[in-house]
Parts: sequence; C-alpha cells; structure tokens
Amino acid sequence: MAAKIKKGDQIIVIAGKDKGKKGEVIRSIPSENRVVVQGINMVTKHTKPSMTTQGGLVKQEAAIHVSNVAHVDPKSNEATRVGFKILEDGRKVRIARKSGEQIDR
Repeated sequence: MAAKIKKGDQIIVIAGKDKGKKGEVIRSIPSENRVVVQGINMVTKHTKPSMTTQGGLVKQEAAIHVSNVAHVDPKSNEATRVGFKILEDGRKVRIARKSGEQIDR
C-alpha cells in the first residue's frame, strides 16, 4: 500500500480528525506504512533553545497511516484508488481507478 503513495502526490484524508482535508505528501515512510502530509495532523512540539533556533512551541506535521489517506483523482478532484498499468514502451505507471487518468508524469 505504501508504494502506491509517493512524495509529491496530492491526497485527501478519508479518516481521522482531519477527514476531508487535502494536501501534498512531504515524506513517505514505507517501512512504517506512514506518510507526512503538508498541513495535516499538526502537532505541537516543545523545543529547547539552541544556538541557531529559539525555543518554545513549534507546530509541525506528524505522520499519518496510509490507510487513512487516498489519492485525489486528477480529473474529478475526488478520492480514488490506485492501479497500475504497463505502457507500450514497457514503463509501469500508476493510474486512478475512477477516471483511468495517469498519475505518474
């Protein structure tokens, strides 16, 4: 499941406190089946001051499980499942199941 969602993909949250929000994948963690999405699952982190940064409360994104997110269909802008297709030149690309549009560029 983690291989279907990669860095830079547009996703929508389908479960949890941020349900319905859309964002871009900043980082994928396939070993843990998690992704970090821009602006989703924001947590407050307490940081100590250092020579380069000021201490205090910092808001940052936390990882969310891949089962709680779905790809955004490029055509209809709705949640879709991901499939794979092999092109004539032998490349394997991801496609949106709802519309059949190619996700990979």
